[in-house]
Amino acid sequence: MNGDPAILAGLLLYLVVMLVVGFAAYRYMNTLDDFLLGGRRLGPWVAAVSERASGESAWFLLGLPGAAYGLGFTEYWSAIGIALGILTSWTFIAIPLRRETARLGALTIPDYFELRFNDRTRLLRIVSMIVNLVFYTAYVAAQLHGAGKILNATFGIEPLWGIVIGGAVVVFYTLMGGFIAVAWTDLIQGLLMAAVAVILPLIGIVSIGGPGALVAKLAVRGPDFLSMGGGKVGHAFLFGVVAGGLSWGFGYLGQPHLLTRYMAIRRTSELSKGGLIAMGWTLLAYWGAPMIGIVGVAVLGPNLQDAEQVMPLLAKALVPGWLAGLMIAGAIAAMMSSADSQLLVATSTLVEDIYVRLLRIKSSAARLVLLSRLSTILIAAIAFLLAIAALLGSELIDGMVAYAWTGLGASFGPPLIAALWWRRTTFAGALAGMVGGMTATIVWKNSAVLNELLDIKAAAVVISALLVIGFSLITRPPAPAAGTSQAPGS
Repeated sequence: MNGDPAILAGLLLYLVVMLVVGFAAYRYMNTLDDFLLGGRRLGPWVAAVSERASGESAWFLLGLPGAAYGLGFTEYWSAIGIALGILTSWTFIAIPLRRETARLGALTIPDYFELRFNDRTRLLRIVSMIVNLVFYTAYVAAQLHGAGKILNATFGIEPLWGIVIGGAVVVFYTLMGGFIAVAWTDLIQGLLMAAVAVILPLIGIVSIGGPGALVAKLAVRGPDFLSMGGGKVGHAFLFGVVAGGLSWGFGYLGQPHLLTRYMAIRRTSELSKGGLIAMGWTLLAYWGAPMIGIVGVAVLGPNLQDAEQVMPLLAKALVPGWLAGLMIAGAIAAMMSSADSQLLVATSTLVEDIYVRLLRIKSSAARLVLLSRLSTILIAAIAFLLAIAALLGSELIDGMVAYAWTGLGASFGPPLIAALWWRRTTFAGALAGMVGGMTATIVWKNSAVLNELLDIKAAAVVISALLVIGFSLITRPPAPAAGTSQAPGS
């Protein structure tokens, strides 16, 4: 291993804080509700910043800056789509979902679907579990892959060992403190990520002489780099650049690891404040993340071997070692804040959805917490193997995240929106939307021809939505389950 000892000190300080939080939260883990939802007692600041940190992943400070390094200002279409998706989620999903899951006693999204449609066949739960396990293992693998890249760029550590180190820290504090540890570490991580996204590109712009000097240095990439169109016109611009970027927002409507933040807040009334906090974070951070890659072209040159290492390399080039260590910890934070939440959702699938709900095995609260910890280790092990496969295959984090993000958003987003706001939604409609969203994602992922026609993130969501509406209209309207009220907006 090589690298500046000051950078290592800053990074180790961050990792120690994460482990301390895990130990501190350990005493609160008494029941399965505590482990999976923190007893539904998050405040608006923790819920909002935790939701934002969990939503961004290694993609935020590695994949997105890397894409902007290669493509330029066209990546701001992704930032616009993401901001719109976050606004829509906090506006139309947060309050009704918190209210309905608390009333029905649902701890997970599969719980909610089964109870909402009074599904005695258990098919909604089974399909939801398959979706979670398929896409979340890939999602966690992308985060571990990100850890390998960060530590390789910073210290020259072999990417394989970087995957091991990053994964071990995340698994440890998730095992120790469950949802409480995840939420509080996410608060720290989210604030650090936003600070890095805003401060690092500003330092870079100042260091090269201001915005005018930045534009002059970017001329090496040609005029298309400075254009929101990227040189594309017609169909290629509308369906490739614009639709491809804006469609990132669709995924925010169906990510269970984000939706649990709404379910875990103390009171429904605090969600409006949480939404304002989340949008403030978004507007600041999503100006900065693409700008890191753009400034990286001016500072580091246009020929980096791996564009997704632009953030840690830029930090090392611009700031003192100890500060670079904290900034690089921001990239580690982006990975950890998503990996921990994703591990919890996959864990809830194995324990709450399969063991408790599907198999209906009676167990003590202590045993359920133990099973949750063992399940977390199992999911992490599978994700570790997938991360190694991605490393050997040279797959980019951007592509891995897009695949998992699309699969979850398309499978759960349209059925969830419909279930919360459209009384006419039926069991068949929700099931068709889930299956269609999952299938379309897998098919599009493996077809270059289909991706040329329409971006995977838009196509899978549109197909899922059409199936929800179509099957709901041709099947019998549902009767409200005993003891439940109509869905909000009915």
